Amino acid sequence: MIKSTFHSTIFLLSFWVVSLGCERQPSNTDRTVSQPELSANPVGTNRSVSTNGKRSPGIAEDYINTNRVIWQKPDMIIDLLGDLSGKTVADIGAGTGFFALRITPRAKKVIAIDIDSRFVNYLDSVKVLELPENMQSRLEARLAEPNDPHLKPGEVDIIMIVNTFMYIQNKIDYLKILHRGLSPQGRLLIVDFKKKRTPIGPPSEIRTPIHEVEEALYTAGYRNIQTNDTALDYQYIITAEK
Repeated sequence: MIKSTFHSTIFLLSFWVVSLGCERQPSNTDRTVSQPELSANPVGTNRSVSTNGKRSPGIAEDYINTNRVIWQKPDMIIDLLGDLSGKTVADIGAGTGFFALRITPRAKKVIAIDIDSRFVNYLDSVKVLELPENMQSRLEARLAEPNDPHLKPGEVDIIMIVNTFMYIQNKIDYLKILHRGLSPQGRLLIVDFKKKRTPIGPPSEIRTPIHEVEEALYTAGYRNIQTNDTALDYQYIITAEK
């Protein structure tokens, strides 16, 4: 019993050390909250929407130690959202808060949405460590469902979906729901993996081609749809307006 407990303790300590390298650099505050585990891999990406409530193949893709800040260029992506002062932003598939925690200091409010309660609980805890006290109330972690992000009509000004759109089953219906959640002149941003072989990312067969995303947006009633498949090496960026 003692030997089993000892090995379990060593495993948990090893996972905690590895998880510190995921997505963000440690802040000056000592971390006491470890990231939740999914499947066999530590959490390292945004992937909250799945098929029939079950995680699809590749949904536990491990991006730890892949230099995500370099290949995904989060600051550039956030700049595409424009001036966020006074704006409410929804991060669909927020995961461990790679984008939500970066956006919160710039926005009036950020709603970090995920269908996994472990991510929601993690963000509720980690925001106390990652954000100044006067900004913590700006970040809300919200539990949702695979087919419903639980947004109120016109609740948000901007919606972003990063590393997650490919896992949404009924894409057009889901986009229509998001459309209702946007304020007038609200904007949507999607970042997902190109439909080709890349050194990082899920299997190419489960990725959604950029033209299919574009067509789904038109069908769901969005306008001024802009696509960019050159700014990032492994991913495309699509923006649209309500």
